[in-house]
Amino acid sequence: MKIIIDENIAFAEEAFSALGNVKLLDGRNLKNKDVNDTDALIVRSVTDVDEDLLRNSNIKFVGTATIGTDHIDLDYLLNNNIEFSDAKGCNADSVAEYVFTALFNIASQQNISLKGKTIGVVGVGNIGSRVVRIAEVLGLKILKNDPPLERRGTGKNYVSLDDVLKADIITLHVPMIYEGADLTFHLLNQNNLKYIKEGTIIINTSRGAVIDNSSLFEEANRKDLYLILDVWENEPSINTDLLLKTELATPHIAGYSIEGKVNGTKMIYDALCRYLKVQPTWKPKLPRIEFNKQELPKSSNEEKRFYNLLSSIYNIENDDEQLRKILNYKPGERAAYFDMLRKKYPLRREFGNYTIKISDEEIHLKPFLESLRFRVEVV
Repeated sequence: MKIIIDENIAFAEEAFSALGNVKLLDGRNLKNKDVNDTDALIVRSVTDVDEDLLRNSNIKFVGTATIGTDHIDLDYLLNNNIEFSDAKGCNADSVAEYVFTALFNIASQQNISLKGKTIGVVGVGNIGSRVVRIAEVLGLKILKNDPPLERRGTGKNYVSLDDVLKADIITLHVPMIYEGADLTFHLLNQNNLKYIKEGTIIINTSRGAVIDNSSLFEEANRKDLYLILDVWENEPSINTDLLLKTELATPHIAGYSIEGKVNGTKMIYDALCRYLKVQPTWKPKLPRIEFNKQELPKSSNEEKRFYNLLSSIYNIENDDEQLRKILNYKPGERAAYFDMLRKKYPLRREFGNYTIKISDEEIHLKPFLESLRFRVEVV
């Protein structure tokens, strides 16, 4: 069989070559003529998979190595008997780690104590539920908003979006939905952003258009907000005026740990094997981490202490610095630079690979470290 795969999908050729002839292409610029004699198509979120792309093709299987499906015309696939699979949950740990690394960055840089703070979590699925679990162990007060889960009776203690907007920290973990009762397009907009109080930390790692970026820019001009944005409207052509209003800005890489990427590949590989009724044989081998034991840094400030630990493993400030260099490019060159940052993103490992050594006096920190999936060794 012929398989076209986005060239930026980790281990693509290694994983899928045993199943057919693999061709790697630029997913951002995929056209109908590229896929017309193809049997399977595997993409990321940068490829719109719809009738325009698939018309008159031989494709019988589509997989996206991502957690979102807003770029997939699911009705078209269903109506044309095309098998579909996504990779929901593949990078959930990576995104949760990004959220808390960013949060501790702001807290340590701005001398904000997180004790007693309220965090509003919008969307409590694979990622949001992890954020809630970690935040609870940290001692934050939780406000959860997820109308679909609330209707299904999954979980409890949900609140309205209006209530979430009163929180000290607001973090968004919803899919992109353009219509219906659970619409998330411009979920935060000029009508409700005005209710967010001064000094609120806003984190968006979901989809850029969940927040009306123009309205957010205007609101950030009216009051002091701490903006942490990993996703942007109209990617890769982002709002550079809004970029200048952020505390942390990154190029849609919150889920870009090597584990998250490989999980996505493996989930789609397994799904294609099931479709073909063949036994999966590919097992990814990740690079060994040589120095995977660390001491917990010393500091009288707990936020700085945790940030120093997390940033020693994931340097979020470097991601921020690299994206800000987009301002050195001409407007017509900025989209290509944004995509290049994603394509050439450096190797990043998840916290679960590391052991943190603590003393008996620090045993009270063990539950929080374990909530971040660190192994803890008391010495």
